[in-house]
Amino acid sequence: MSEPRGTEPSEPSEGTTQRLPVLDDSEPGTPPDPSAPEAGRAGRFWSARRIPAGIVALLLLGLIGLFLYDIVSVRAGRPGMYWRRELARQLAERPLDDTWVLVGAGVAAVVGLWLLVLAATPGLRDVLPMRRTHADVRAGLHRDAAATALRDRAMEVAGVQTARVRVRRRRADVRAVSHFRELDEVRTDLEAVLADAVRGLGLSRPPSQSVRVRRPGRKG
Repeated sequence: MSEPRGTEPSEPSEGTTQRLPVLDDSEPGTPPDPSAPEAGRAGRFWSARRIPAGIVALLLLGLIGLFLYDIVSVRAGRPGMYWRRELARQLAERPLDDTWVLVGAGVAAVVGLWLLVLAATPGLRDVLPMRRTHADVRAGLHRDAAATALRDRAMEVAGVQTARVRVRRRRADVRAVSHFRELDEVRTDLEAVLADAVRGLGLSRPPSQSVRVRRPGRKG
């Protein structure tokens, strides 16, 4: 909404809130295209995996350093390290069905499977991707922030005393307590308000809603 020219904007009075302006790239006077937000689908954000990558890098660096030191020592005419000779002897003498061999193989398989899962999955499950209106810009919304926004909208519904919202990747669970009005009416209004709120979040894949309304428990 624009202000008439030649008039100064009034200062907000104390104790009142002022709506902030919304930045829009569309041309002035052009209504927004309802089909445009759905065109920009975005995938999940990929985690950097710094901690697993750092652990693997340190382990590999230490193991490679030990082997290089042992190789240089052997080439210099000194005997190899005791742990390497003992490890080679144990691997040569122990059968494949030995308990420690099976345990070591199981641990190595679990660690390798864990690293493969980390490499093939995006991670950052707490960040929900938002619709892409520009090809070179990506945005995400944290689940807690989305839950807070939906809870604030739910509290605006008449009859809602308290509300708890938990946002997941595919679903938003809303648990509300109503102290007056019929529960069916409150639930219907909640579903309508939350549907509009979910669309307003601008998520690439809007979660479905699961709304439950109950009466407050008796005290004592």
